[in-house]
Amino acid sequence: MNKKNILILFFFLNISSFLKGQVEEVSEPINIKTIIFKGENENDQFPIISIDENITLSFDDLNSNEEDYYYKIRHFNFDWKESELFKNEIFDGFDNVRIVNYSNSFNTLQPYTHYELKFPNDKTRFLVSGNYMIEVYNSLDEIIFSRKFCIYDKKVETNVNVYRLQNMEFYKTHQSIHFSITPKNIIFREPEKRIKVTILKNYQWNSQIKNLKPQYIINSKLEYKYDTESKFEGGNEYLFFDTKEIRSTNQNISYINRSELYETYLKIDYSRNYSNYIYNQDINGNFKIRTLNGSQNSKTEADYTWVHFSLASDISFFENSIYIYGKFNNYKLTEKNKMYYNPSMELYEGVLLLKQGFYNYKYVSKAKDSLNKNNISGSHALTENEYLVLVYYRDIGGKFDKLIGVGKTNSFNLKN
Repeated sequence: MNKKNILILFFFLNISSFLKGQVEEVSEPINIKTIIFKGENENDQFPIISIDENITLSFDDLNSNEEDYYYKIRHFNFDWKESELFKNEIFDGFDNVRIVNYSNSFNTLQPYTHYELKFPNDKTRFLVSGNYMIEVYNSLDEIIFSRKFCIYDKKVETNVNVYRLQNMEFYKTHQSIHFSITPKNIIFREPEKRIKVTILKNYQWNSQIKNLKPQYIINSKLEYKYDTESKFEGGNEYLFFDTKEIRSTNQNISYINRSELYETYLKIDYSRNYSNYIYNQDINGNFKIRTLNGSQNSKTEADYTWVHFSLASDISFFENSIYIYGKFNNYKLTEKNKMYYNPSMELYEGVLLLKQGFYNYKYVSKAKDSLNKNNISGSHALTENEYLVLVYYRDIGGKFDKLIGVGKTNSFNLKN
């Protein structure tokens, strides 16, 4: 092999290794629904917990065959590249264990099996902080879905605030995150190099800012007071509907139809891109399962309904694809939540099979590889959003990035 071919081979091996190091969550198949992954705080959209707190994963299998499912655990650095730790360094016990807590639905038109898994348990107990992924497999060792979560070991205080931008171009539409990090039970070495931060808006990994360096270090306190470098579009409040009473209409439901399953038709939505901001209380894209039927045990007595969405538009968005967007499908854009234009009705239409409950949603557009979350809903600096600042630190000679602090704030406390 000549020198040129060796160089080409070396290049592709390195590219392959780099790509392999990146990780994304695997979306669930059509029979898996209502994945809920929570820590002890019910308002969190995925677990961000202290190392001694509890996590619960639950999901429904519409095949209702009491299939065997297994879980595996992986550990990652701040950039979601897999760490160098061995499994016995990550947790005490073992994984690739069958999920044994399951029960079948009762008195529902849509049969399903409900699965539930809690951590820590007698098989798996976490030992270190950082970024994690849980992967669920079937009996053929095929991955069914995966979800990210974070475990922290608090060593710093993180103070976070939301500001209007000083740049007038973004003053009415964006929010800027300012924060400080104060060490408590740790001494920083080379903080500009070894401290990594990630900022998330509304718990969404696809809207993150990372790799900011501290602007000032005052008595070991790190200050991050960027303006445009830490800006997010404010967006708009989420739309919502509530199907807890599956046979009744309410504020945002136009009518109900009973077929093989219930069908819920929402009222027509309109673009809010050029509308003035109006505050409506929401849960920032999240959903909560609940039912008024039976004994109100939503885990196994909440039914499924076909929810019909419609977005008024007198023209199609041409090269843009329109999607229904929310935590109900982990903010993914797939064929299942894609909408299609009906020129005779001048509507974008979509339908989703969802379990009874309270849901937030919005409409987003995608052109090729570019996602635009707010060209249909509009963006306002006054919109209420939740922000997280995740603080990572790698010791000198360390093999992984520790998650040593989590800061949370809400833009209700917007500062000028």
